[in-house]
Amino acid sequence: MDKGIYTLILKSEGNEIRVGALGEITIPKGYLIYVGSAQGPGGLIRVNRHLLAAHDGRKPHWHIDHLLQDPSIRIIATVSAATTERHECRLADAVGGLCIPKFGCSDCRCQSHLFLRSIDPIESIVQSFTSLGLIAAIRRY
Repeated sequence: MDKGIYTLILKSEGNEIRVGALGEITIPKGYLIYVGSAQGPGGLIRVNRHLLAAHDGRKPHWHIDHLLQDPSIRIIATVSAATTERHECRLADAVGGLCIPKFGCSDCRCQSHLFLRSIDPIESIVQSFTSLGLIAAIRRY
């Protein structure tokens, strides 16, 4: 499978969720955009792991796992692109905006890798990929 970067587009009904070392965080109602990297073994197959983690009951490993296992949040789409370049932080910067500080970025200097929107963000996410010279693939659920 190709290596790359991806976003998970989530729909939140709003909730307080315990997220590992971040503790209890308030997730507002609306759309969430999680920016992730798939540069390791398996590449973009990691996106499928997130889809399964939402329902398989495994112990949460990453920050995003805590959100995916909460019944108030569901995945509505993914946007991904094949690349061997490490664009994850550049994509997070391009997405930007209101965020949950320190979420999903314990291994980098970004402010966050989880962003909030009040309206469906898919079109703007595709534009963020395009701004990095990447061809975005969209999957809706």
